[in-house]
Amino acid sequence: MEFRRTAVIKLDTPEGANPLLRETVEQFKHCANTASEWCWHGDDGYHVISKAKAEQALYDQLRDETDLTANLVQKGIRRAVEAVKSGVERLKRGENTSRPYFSADSTVYDKRSATFHRDHVSLSTVDGRIECDYILPEDSEKPPTKYISDEDFEFRMAHLQHRDGDWYLHASMRKVEADNESSESESEHRTVLGVDLGVNNLAVASTGRFWSADEFNHWRREYEKRRGSLQQCGSRHAHENIECVGRKETGRFEIYLHSVANELIEEAVEHDCLHIVFEDLTHIRENISKATWQHIWAFRQLYEYVKYKAAEYGVEVVQVDPRNTSKRCSTCGFTHGDNRSGEAFCCQKCGYENHADYNASKNIGLQYLRRRQNANDGGAPVDVCLNRGTLNVNGEYSPPTVGG
Repeated sequence: MEFRRTAVIKLDTPEGANPLLRETVEQFKHCANTASEWCWHGDDGYHVISKAKAEQALYDQLRDETDLTANLVQKGIRRAVEAVKSGVERLKRGENTSRPYFSADSTVYDKRSATFHRDHVSLSTVDGRIECDYILPEDSEKPPTKYISDEDFEFRMAHLQHRDGDWYLHASMRKVEADNESSESESEHRTVLGVDLGVNNLAVASTGRFWSADEFNHWRREYEKRRGSLQQCGSRHAHENIECVGRKETGRFEIYLHSVANELIEEAVEHDCLHIVFEDLTHIRENISKATWQHIWAFRQLYEYVKYKAAEYGVEVVQVDPRNTSKRCSTCGFTHGDNRSGEAFCCQKCGYENHADYNASKNIGLQYLRRRQNANDGGAPVDVCLNRGTLNVNGEYSPPTVGG
């Protein structure tokens, strides 16, 4: 039996390494976005989903334009092709989508561009290699130490990411066990990240992290004003400008949504979640009465971005029936319309109080747990990841690991 884990490792970078890593990331993003643009507007109007064709067309150009090694250039091209391929699949299903754009400070490494050790890593950069030590929790049973110290877990590849001034290695690891040795591992708890979508907060995770919609709503109103002003003119020039405003609006929002998607995935990986759970978006307009067409578009785009990006980390993205998730108490299960008042949630039965969107995000995660329980698939137990500890389908709370 095969087990996959993603170890999020904070790096201790040597002096002078930061500018090299930042430039490496920028040039990698240049490769990915150049390839994405070429593939999305491919020859004869077709989308290119062949890695070989994209590499043949772009490899020499990108080698000349960057200081990256051959392997990193290839990884940048291939990352774009995989994203375009996912977009083409959505188009085939009649779903709206757009050209993938890579804005996150991230680079993909495999065993040719990085050498993984149990206490440090050697990374290829635009100017040779640098070695970075790992900063790990002392608790040997706490991830990522738990996986790195286990010699049976093999490093496969990694994403180097920069956030909040620090560098992190999101290392994909694999362990293969014989069936007669896997009973203990099968009983390991897996965790899910519930995500609630809304007008005031674009996304709220069950870990308690909020992504405010203030910036999105501000620019939505600004673009609406510009369109309204131009429509009053009624001239041909004004009509052309309306189309230009629409393109700018879409571009700005796509960059923003890519950023939120990246952070949602980071949140899931950091908390060792194997699933990200969204509400089913089929009837989202009815479920969120105040949502404009821009909000509906944003919710669907965010879900699609998270879905195709999360696959790189071995994280599955699923949807659940959202009925009553905003009215149900995530602590006792009591469901009533009076439980929620705006952004405030107060259970009329047990008195539990919290932000309504946070309560809903926990319920979305719990909805997935109930679905698994009803399916009786015999899989490992699953918990909802909270800001402190986990919650199972029976409402039983487990505190975080000691020393975490």
